[in-house]
Amino acid sequence: MTDLTALYAQRLTSAAEAAALIPSGSKIAMALGVGQPPAILKAIADRAEAGQVDDLRVYYLLSTSIAGDTVLRYDLMDRIHPYSLFHSAVERRLDARAHDEGKAPVVQVIPTGFQQAPRILCQEIGVDTLVATVSPMDADGNFSFGTNTDYAQPVSRTAKRVILEVNPHMPRVFGQSTVHVSNVTAVVENAVPLLEVPRARPQPADTVIGGLIAGLVGDGATLQMGIGALPDAVCAALKDHKGLGIHTEMLTPGLVELMKAGVVNNARKSLNPGKTVFAFCMGDRSTYDYLHENPAIEGHPVSYVNDVHVIGQNERMVSVNATLEIDLNGACCSEHLNGRQFTGSGGQLDFVRGAYASKGGQSIIACHATAKSGTVSRIVPTLCGPVTTPRNDVHIVVTEYGVANLKGLSTAERARTLIGLAAPQFRDALTAQATAMEPVYACGPA
Repeated sequence: MTDLTALYAQRLTSAAEAAALIPSGSKIAMALGVGQPPAILKAIADRAEAGQVDDLRVYYLLSTSIAGDTVLRYDLMDRIHPYSLFHSAVERRLDARAHDEGKAPVVQVIPTGFQQAPRILCQEIGVDTLVATVSPMDADGNFSFGTNTDYAQPVSRTAKRVILEVNPHMPRVFGQSTVHVSNVTAVVENAVPLLEVPRARPQPADTVIGGLIAGLVGDGATLQMGIGALPDAVCAALKDHKGLGIHTEMLTPGLVELMKAGVVNNARKSLNPGKTVFAFCMGDRSTYDYLHENPAIEGHPVSYVNDVHVIGQNERMVSVNATLEIDLNGACCSEHLNGRQFTGSGGQLDFVRGAYASKGGQSIIACHATAKSGTVSRIVPTLCGPVTTPRNDVHIVVTEYGVANLKGLSTAERARTLIGLAAPQFRDALTAQATAMEPVYACGPA
């Protein structure tokens, strides 16, 4: 028995015994998305349900059904307190139920950009426990965080309890994405299929916008794509491009398909040439299989991937992100809907600023012109929620009605330009609202 094998054996335990290591009052960092460990989270929920632990604070981004069915069950909210840095449908359902019952929201929101998440979790909050899914240990004693290096890897360096769920289905990924067995408190083995995320069906507007954006992307550009049908439509429209690279917080099936097709080879990247760089991945089984021990792909902490100065070192960087609303100044709200937190800031502003700092870079905000079957304009006089991307930072805006570069435009020029990107049935009303609200919009040469 080698020393590494002995260390592993010493840490190997059941999910129930691992959960028992987490005392009441703990501050737990739960891995993002696919990295959420089902067996460990169920064991924590079971202990809370049995009254064996209380006052657990769980910090995370982007929960899935794995957490929703365990530690984020509504009936446990008096013992487990969620602190979300980025909402999903799980948090929206929890708060909707609380609202229906006349109660305050049960999920606490922590506003932040994604790049800051490791520092916030490790230093500002000081989480003491990490729970995450990893790949099996390699010959050097390292576990790979696989799909989820993001904040899990940095937290593994500072948390006093690192509790890992080893799953042979988790891909082993190169880059700065590992934790050594000597730094691990407990290991739970659980061979279950990884969570797969179905791809959203593109709408006609997605296809139009995807084609417009693809027309802005030159061969040799480095890409960042956000989540959803619209970025997938952009990827589909890039199939005839050449020599593209990837530096992205989220690695999507659409981007992986571009790699498989040879459209992405990373050969012309100015930073990390030859390598696709990502912080987390969500997709299907074929996507995860493509990641496994692929020397052309590296996972890195989001503190690196989303660092504005790092992003800006990629020449011809093209960032594509979606938003929910754009006001007539050009400011974007990408996280609030109907008066409630809908998602979070994520890495949008990180890449908006990083791409514009890049030599020859473009930051693109994509937005459907309307919502609710064309009855609501997404271009509005004023935003209904917080500003995710300030007007000072917005570069290029694309809707199904066209493309506009807002840099260098006055407020009046911006208003007229954005109204031109709105659906035709809303343009007269927007013009009247703009003039009544802010006469400066109507000033200056047309």
